[in-house]
Amino acid sequence: MSRVQLITPATASPERKEVLDRIQSAFGAVPAMFQAVANSPAALRSMWGSFGALAGGSLPAKLGEQIAVAVADRNACEYCLAAHTALGRKAGATAEEMAAAQVGESNDPATAAALRFALKLVEQRGQVGDADVQALRTAGF
Repeated sequence: MSRVQLITPATASPERKEVLDRIQSAFGAVPAMFQAVANSPAALRSMWGSFGALAGGSLPAKLGEQIAVAVADRNACEYCLAAHTALGRKAGATAEEMAAAQVGESNDPATAAALRFALKLVEQRGQVGDADVQALRTAGF
């Protein structure tokens, strides 16, 4: 039995359904994390808004998902790994690219640099040095 009730578009109030329908349109399904957060309409709106804000960032979706699978693997989050692997494939990454990213590797030098930097952020709890930032800039970021 689930500890948190999952709210689906079929069971949602009109306020929640509107947001869940947008999520379903974007992903093709409503991921369980959104169904759980939908218990609070305010939290659901905030979480979905954050996703939208990140989508407007400067990193391409494919690279963002490659970073996400590397971080998910390092954090041992199977749910996140599965979700971001699927999103990475949807963003145009091959299965091989996503598998390599999961272990922090890429044949593309810029992607490899971004993965190294992201994993260092996780491992060092945000404590990166000037050399780490310079390596990322040298890679084109």
